[in-house]
Amino acid sequence: MLATLRRIVQEVSTAPNIDAALATIVRRVKQAMDVDVCSVYLTDPVQNEHVLMATEGLRPESVLMVRLRLDEGLVGLVASRAEPVNLDDAPAHPRYKYFPESGEESYHGFLGVPIIHHRKVLGVLVVQQHARRSFDEDAVTLLVTIAAQLAGAIAHAEASGEIATLKRLKRDAAEDMRPLQGVPGAQGVALGRAAVIYSLENLDAIPDRTAEDVEAELALFREAVEQVKADIRALSERMDGVLPAEDKALFDAYLLMLEGDSLIRATEDRIRAGNWAPGALRDTVAEHVRIFTDMEDPYLRERADDIRDLGGRLLRCLQEETPAVPDYGDGTILVGEDITATMLADVPVEKLAGVVSARGSRTSHAAILARALGIPAVMGVVDLPVGQVDGANIIVDGYGGRVYVSPPESIRNEYRRLAEEEARLSDELTSLRTLPAETRDGHRIPVFANSGLLADITPILDSGAEGIGLYRTEYPFMVRQQFPGEEEQRRTYRRVLEQMAPRPVTMRTLDVGGDKALPYFPIEEDNPFLGWRGIRITLDHPEIFLVQVRALLRANVGLNNLNILLPMIGNVWEVDEALRLLRQAYEELLEEGEAVTMPPVGVMVEVPSAVYQAENLARRVDFLSIGTNDLTQYLLAVDRNNANVAELYDALHPAVLRALTQVVEGAAAAGKPVTICGELAGEPMATPLLVGMGLDGFSVSASSLPRIKWVVRSFSRSEAREVLQHALSLENAHGVRGYLTRVLDEAGLGGLVRPGN
Repeated sequence: MLATLRRIVQEVSTAPNIDAALATIVRRVKQAMDVDVCSVYLTDPVQNEHVLMATEGLRPESVLMVRLRLDEGLVGLVASRAEPVNLDDAPAHPRYKYFPESGEESYHGFLGVPIIHHRKVLGVLVVQQHARRSFDEDAVTLLVTIAAQLAGAIAHAEASGEIATLKRLKRDAAEDMRPLQGVPGAQGVALGRAAVIYSLENLDAIPDRTAEDVEAELALFREAVEQVKADIRALSERMDGVLPAEDKALFDAYLLMLEGDSLIRATEDRIRAGNWAPGALRDTVAEHVRIFTDMEDPYLRERADDIRDLGGRLLRCLQEETPAVPDYGDGTILVGEDITATMLADVPVEKLAGVVSARGSRTSHAAILARALGIPAVMGVVDLPVGQVDGANIIVDGYGGRVYVSPPESIRNEYRRLAEEEARLSDELTSLRTLPAETRDGHRIPVFANSGLLADITPILDSGAEGIGLYRTEYPFMVRQQFPGEEEQRRTYRRVLEQMAPRPVTMRTLDVGGDKALPYFPIEEDNPFLGWRGIRITLDHPEIFLVQVRALLRANVGLNNLNILLPMIGNVWEVDEALRLLRQAYEELLEEGEAVTMPPVGVMVEVPSAVYQAENLARRVDFLSIGTNDLTQYLLAVDRNNANVAELYDALHPAVLRALTQVVEGAAAAGKPVTICGELAGEPMATPLLVGMGLDGFSVSASSLPRIKWVVRSFSRSEAREVLQHALSLENAHGVRGYLTRVLDEAGLGGLVRPGN
């Protein structure tokens, strides 16, 4: 011990400056004491706070970012007492405070000693351990001695102004290391080189021009359509052996739009009216983009990007411009203003490491394809300097939605380590595919998958899902110029049911309206969020509802794995009327000789009134399914798509948790099961709460499923109920999240809420 102390003191005394001295201390102490973290906090008497100035073990970007008031946290406790604090379970101490940016929530063993010079506390020297550890007397003595040796150097640096200069330099460096923020599109961590992709075409710049020869313009346009069809088919063929046929349905959707009336015939009509082909195409694309962009549903709103992409490709053919194919290298991070699925497919999959888009969200086709390929993606990076990052080193953090451009080597090294841990974690999660989601006390909870495209089916099957808990039926209605017929709908539903059989599939009836209008069924309202939508429309138009439920019943013949879910129910009479119409369709089909059976019917609880009538609703149907996205929005009076209030939207708000508990209790009183879908169901942090509530099943994205299964298998029901009761005693969502982060860390599940393990 004495030899170790002498070596450390010698290195510190010969350090060229205080920054080097602090770096030496944290590195050497971490090594000598065999701990996971060593950090130095310096006291700023002007700002009245303790500032993290050096660390070995915490994230580099936490330096200067982690700040505590003089009386805050365990560091403040050490400083105020001016004596060592030695804890074997730091998170259990009432003065404990965690900082998510540092990652320190997973550390239990804590030893902090004050750095004192002439009776003045200059800072605190801290060591931490992942495991519970009470440090012995030799360890305490060593740290106290090192702190005493360090005190003189710090006092001298303060007097000379070196500390102030160091803080300024570190603050500037911290600004340089600050990541760009977007939204997670696909989980994972990637390091690579940016390849910026951009379109040579610009539809918005096309002027009106009278068509001198209408037939020639029509022929030119039709040739462009056929060329783009060929290009899309070629892209699809390139993905053979990479994606299953079902995943390539994304390209089939593009071909469907190129063969349908909605896009092509409307453009041809404009050409016949006298506009030249590029101008007619511009107006048609603008009309479709406006319809999709105005929709409330994020998934459907993202379809506007598909229309833009197709329009751009058609224009490029019309102008006979063929952009050069970039030379993509290994570790390509594809970057662009608006990355589409076809842009992503242009890159050889073996070269592609990550995706960054200035526009889009988790429901973008590019994000869906990235998840299918297992490639990290960050969408909606509004401050992304696309024109300045080509060729730059890029880090993509698909967990936190962060993007680092030209990061320093310290950040790169940290993310290399996290990527290695991520790879090991993914290998471990793969082993859960065939295992049930079963609590530690043997209670099995089915985990289903959400879906909206045929492209989702193979990832769902590969994930080990026990069925589809929510299938959105809106998309076949969105890509047509008129309502799809009964037989057309039957074929679509039958394909999904057949591929999933014998696993159950819960299909939600048509959920459109308000600002989610169909292009051929426009609705103008002052307040679309509270307007004519969901079941309200289909009950007012029973001809739409009857055609769909007839198609659903016929698609289920011989399979019997269909469940029907009614959306946006706010009154019991809506359920009664929907069931009456369903019974009517059933009896009509029997009379027509169809061998149909009556499937289980459920109600989606996503309106506050349904929370308070959960028992009444449950007595009328076979099951309830909680839609957390809209329910959270309505309970908190927060538009989840409004950036001005986005920070207020949190499904872990105690009011939302109490509402979920009330729904479960209402269903139980009626003797009916209740499942949950929406983003909250796929958030591992929330899983212990949902298990504790007694929910009968989860429906999540296929990519989230193994993580949810891992959490379920890590808790008993009694442990989950204890977690729930404590969470319900908290007063705000921030407190709930902090508590749940610690719960998962203590259970060894910290890798589910941040990069690494």
